[in-house]
Amino acid sequence: MHQLFRLVLGQKNLSRAGDLFSLDDSEIEDSLTEALEQIKIISSSSDYQTNSNDQAVVEICVTRITTAIRETESIERHAKALVGLWDSCLEHNLRPSGKDEDTPHAKIASDIMSCILQNYNRPPVMALAIPIAVKFLHRGNKELCRNMSNYLSLVAITKADLLADHTEVIVKSILQVW
Repeated sequence: MHQLFRLVLGQKNLSRAGDLFSLDDSEIEDSLTEALEQIKIISSSSDYQTNSNDQAVVEICVTRITTAIRETESIERHAKALVGLWDSCLEHNLRPSGKDEDTPHAKIASDIMSCILQNYNRPPVMALAIPIAVKFLHRGNKELCRNMSNYLSLVAITKADLLADHTEVIVKSILQVW
């Protein structure tokens, strides 16, 4: 892993997290999968929900990683780790607390969702992502559900067969809204 990612994630060093944006995408591309795995460990810790420093570090790192993945067009290379982190968000509360404020794991899920599902035209990525994506439809977060529905409609247009095994869940989600 790149030494700056190691410092920021290993020590949860918020003061250096912004420095990740000064690095060239190609300089950190080889570190992204390992960084995603480290973020999964941090975000799964028992005190993550209440630790604002860890949440800020994770938020900055996720933004940097998803940006690098988009810019280097390396989604296929990092899809498994990205989907793994996304799936781990399902183990936590995703319902907004109070005035439509997303929970820490809903923020991670939202950022990852857009990174992954903007690649709806890449079947290998969608084959990994769709089984996880449909699980978000019934997790009580209307904004995540709405965005997920939009992305799934794009998948349906380009590669409908990937959704075939999940038709019942999708239809139930639609009926639940109405």
